[in-house]
Amino acid sequence: MTFPIQKSDEAWRELLAAKGAEPLAYHVTRLAHTEPPYSGKYEQVWADGSYHCICCGNLLFQSSTKFDAGCGWPSFYEAIPGTITEITDTSHGMVRTETVCSQCGAHLGHVFNDGPHPTGLRYCMNSAALELKPR
Repeated sequence: MTFPIQKSDEAWRELLAAKGAEPLAYHVTRLAHTEPPYSGKYEQVWADGSYHCICCGNLLFQSSTKFDAGCGWPSFYEAIPGTITEITDTSHGMVRTETVCSQCGAHLGHVFNDGPHPTGLRYCMNSAALELKPR
């Protein structure tokens, strides 16, 4: 799959380092790794603001859609329309829906159909893939 923003692996590493992203950010966003549950910096943050892709700055979520899913990762019930691409993920012996940034293809996490109203969705995201911009 091709995305509007393309960079080499080395360029992504340099960009993330220049932004002061946590060391796991490259592995999560570019290699589709998952941070351990309850370890992410945004898992229990409830500040007012917006969440953006750590790689390209694409606006992904408003903090007003964040909720405590009790799963160990930051969870949102609604993404900004058009900012996330969904991909069928059959790894680990199950079928899930992977979420990636629509601009740069960064792996963000997965979306599940067990979230709260009004959408019934749970965007289960890796903190390492996100950047919170306070209001």
